[in-house]
Amino acid sequence: MARIAVIGAGMGAMAAAARLAVAGHRVTVYERSETFGGSVGRYAHKGFAFDTGPTLLHLPAVYRDLFVKTGKEPLERCVNMTQVDPASRHIFADGTAVSLPNASRAGVVAALDTALGGGAGAAWGEFLDRARDAWDRSRRPLLEEPLRSDWQVLGRDPYPALRQRRLLRSARQAGTVTEVGAWELSDPRLAALFDGYALSYGLDPLRAPAAAALLPYMEETFGSWYVSGGIRALAQAVYERCLARKVEFVFGGEVARVVEKDGRAAGVELLDGTVAEAGHVVLGARPNPGLVPGQELWRDGDVAVQPRQEVVPGRFLVLLSLRGARPADAVHRTVVHPADGGAEREAVFGGRLADRPTVTVLRPDDPSTRPDDAHEAVTLMATVAPHGAVDWTDAALRERCADALIEAAGEAVPGIRERLLHAEVRTPAETAADTGAEGGSVPAPALAGAGGAYLHPGNRTRLPGLYVAGGWSHPGGGLAHAGMSGALVAGLIVEGDGFRGSQ
Repeated sequence: MARIAVIGAGMGAMAAAARLAVAGHRVTVYERSETFGGSVGRYAHKGFAFDTGPTLLHLPAVYRDLFVKTGKEPLERCVNMTQVDPASRHIFADGTAVSLPNASRAGVVAALDTALGGGAGAAWGEFLDRARDAWDRSRRPLLEEPLRSDWQVLGRDPYPALRQRRLLRSARQAGTVTEVGAWELSDPRLAALFDGYALSYGLDPLRAPAAAALLPYMEETFGSWYVSGGIRALAQAVYERCLARKVEFVFGGEVARVVEKDGRAAGVELLDGTVAEAGHVVLGARPNPGLVPGQELWRDGDVAVQPRQEVVPGRFLVLLSLRGARPADAVHRTVVHPADGGAEREAVFGGRLADRPTVTVLRPDDPSTRPDDAHEAVTLMATVAPHGAVDWTDAALRERCADALIEAAGEAVPGIRERLLHAEVRTPAETAADTGAEGGSVPAPALAGAGGAYLHPGNRTRLPGLYVAGGWSHPGGGLAHAGMSGALVAGLIVEGDGFRGSQ
C-alpha cells in the first residue's frame, strides 16, 4: 500500500487519515501547530474550561460511521454524547421568547404557536416541509458524493419556493434567505429566526440562496448533541482512533510545499528542508497558492475558485467565568436577536463592527467546565467580520465588542455582570494565529443554488495525487461536513476516481 502524507490535523484531515490507515496505507500527518483538532480548541483558566470552536454536534451519524469503519469501539464508547433539550431558546427584540425542543417537529410547531401566535408554528412547519424536499433533492450530490464534474446541476436551487401571484404584476418566488423570510414566513420573528441560522454559519441572508433552509432542517430533524468535556473531547477521540490505527503525527511540522514529480504529487517538503516522499498527499487546510508552485489547483470554470462572498466572517467569543451556580432550569443555548438584523448584516459583510449583534449564549451543564458547582462557565458568541476587514488587535475595539455581547447576554443570564470573575476574549485574530486561516474566517457549509456560487472546490485537484479535505473543500465547513470530506477523500484514494460515495 502507498505512503500518504496529510497536511494538517483538523477534523476532516484526521477523518481521512484514520480511514486510509484502516485501508492499509501508511499515513503521516504533518501539523504546523503543537496539537491536533484545527479549529476545535479548548481554553482553560483557573478551573474553568471553554470550547473555542464548534460547541455542538449536528448529524452525529457522520462520526458514528467514522468510528464504525475504523475500529471495534463505536463512537458512544469513546465519548459521552447527550441531546440538548430544548435545542435552543430564542429571545426576540420585542421581548417574546420561545424554547424549541430538540428533534421534534410537532414540538417546535406547538412552541412557536404558543409563544408567537398567529399561526407562526404552522408557517414554520410548512417551511420545514419545503426544506425537507430540498434535502431529499440535494442530499447525495451535495453531501455524500464527490463533487461531480458537471457540478452545474447543483446551481439550481432545490428549495421549492412558493409561487406568489400579485395583482397586475408577475408572480414571484423567493430566491434568498431574506426573501423566504419576507415572503413565506408570516411573522418577522420567524424571519429573524431563519436569518439567525444563516448568519451563525457565516452566510449573508441577503445573498445566500433559499437552499440555506437545509441548515435549520438538519438541526431540527437530526438534533443538537453536546459532547461531555466539550467538542475538544470528540477531537481527542478521533486523534486517539488515528493513533490506534498507526497513523503517525509530526507536530510543529509545517509544510512549505507539495513535492511534484512526473506531473503528480510525490510528497511534501517541510520548512526545515526535510522531504517526505508519498504516493498521495491530502491537504487538510485552506489551499495556499504557494503550496504547489506553478500549479493551479482549480482554474476558471471550476466551482468556487473565488470566494462565495467578498467577506467570509469569523467568530468573536467572550469566555466568562462566573460566580454562582448554574440554575437547574438554565437552557444550554440561547440566541438573543437584535432589533435591526439588517444593520448587523450590513456591518458584518461590509467589514465593520456591528453595534448590536446576534448573540448566542452557551451554558453547558458539564462539571468539567467549572471548578465546582458554585461556579458556571458561559460562552458568548457572535458572527463578525474577519481580521483585516476589522483590526481585531485593537484593544478598545475588542472591549467595545465584548461589552456589547455581555449586555445582550443579560437577557439570557440575569445579573451576569455582577457574577463576573473573569472574561477572556477571542477574536478572528486569534483564530488566524491558531489555525492559519486567513483573517480567522470560518468556512460555511456548501449550498446548492445561486448558480453554484455557494459550493466549494472538489476534493480532487488538477494535480494527480493531491486531494483536499476539510471545511474549505467540498462539502464545506462545520463538524459534520468536515467529517464527510474526510470520508470522500479516503474513498477517492482507496477506490479511485470511480468512487461515488456511501450507498
